[in-house]
Amino acid sequence: MWAVGFWRAAASAAPRGRRAHSALAQLSGILEAELEGIRGSGLWKDERVIASPQGSHIHVDGIPGGILNFCANNYLGLSSHPEVIQAGVQALKDFGSGLSSTRFICGTQTIHKNLEAKLARFHKREAAILFPSCFDANAGFFEALLTPEDAVLSDELNHASIIDGIRLCKAHKYRYRHLDMADLEVKLQEAQKHRLRLVATDGVFSMDGDIAPLQDICRLASQYGALVFVDECHATGFLGPTGRGTDELLGVMDQVTVINSTLGKALGGAAGGYTTGPEALVSLLRQRARPYLFSNSLPPAVVGCASKALDLLMDDNSTLIPSIAAKTHRFRSKMQAAGFTIAGADHPICPVMLGDARLASGMADDMLKRGIFVIGFSYPVVPKGKARIRVQISTVHTEEDIDRCVEAFVEVGRLHGVVP
Repeated sequence: MWAVGFWRAAASAAPRGRRAHSALAQLSGILEAELEGIRGSGLWKDERVIASPQGSHIHVDGIPGGILNFCANNYLGLSSHPEVIQAGVQALKDFGSGLSSTRFICGTQTIHKNLEAKLARFHKREAAILFPSCFDANAGFFEALLTPEDAVLSDELNHASIIDGIRLCKAHKYRYRHLDMADLEVKLQEAQKHRLRLVATDGVFSMDGDIAPLQDICRLASQYGALVFVDECHATGFLGPTGRGTDELLGVMDQVTVINSTLGKALGGAAGGYTTGPEALVSLLRQRARPYLFSNSLPPAVVGCASKALDLLMDDNSTLIPSIAAKTHRFRSKMQAAGFTIAGADHPICPVMLGDARLASGMADDMLKRGIFVIGFSYPVVPKGKARIRVQISTVHTEEDIDRCVEAFVEVGRLHGVVP
């Protein structure tokens, strides 16, 4: 009887095994077709491997010699600053490699609370809360705050993390045309029937380098009884007289309700994000924001690095901020004089607009051959037909570095017929 039962079980298992194999083969075929489509369209993205610390000069696997890096969010050059590194080492020694837990279980240390208090003071807000990344901060914010009684109004070119965060909430969703205040006003009028109205915008739009008109947004928000949320990832640390962001730059710090930003760009470049705003809102996020409740706390070394980067900024913004502004102007003016189209405002994000994905990728490869690290951006990172090479200026770039980058662009641009 045992043998009969065994063979019956084996016989019934065989079709299931064949079906599983067939499903796997079907999946493999679907994936290969999708990947081949990406390759064929010129949208394939290769990852270059860096074999050195982040900085203005890096080493890239397979490329002999040093490479000038013009493709990092390391706006203040602090990711490899010796004091920042030492602070991370000390935090690792004092507090260990990590908490092995979420914040509310046993994952909060004194350094977490100290950094949150420091960020709140920096932004002149009541309180702040740390997240594993600003993507997580954006993913957790809207769902925790907004209900089906509320409405959120979002710029159509907001960062993917804002878009995804809004998708997760149950509020009524309105999307206004990019930087179009007339369209925002129409949407605000339509949204008057809802309990809360929240206008959500990037302070600086990461792909274009243009700056949100926060003065007009805040004026409309006040007129129609709305709150204002700003993502400051590409502004914190270097925009405004003391680097506090676009709200400081445009004089509306007291009118912006909530700021989300990152520790992974100008403030040390490691990882981590945060929300800062009213005390009651931050308290609600500690109770309800899912990325906060269900993610391990930030590693102590990351917290130590970010805290020291913030100290350096607050102690020495008189030299860091003017330096990056002058170097940004130098690059933009020289590139425009050479015949390139540079999008955005006078911001360290300098998109060299090319249109075609293959052209952007090919030019980026040719720039690397000339010792310049830049990347071609194409769909789905930017809209189809809007491919570009996004150059990013850092305080640690010298004028000679910038001039060398421009010279390489001119040489490669001529090779590809982009400039005369």
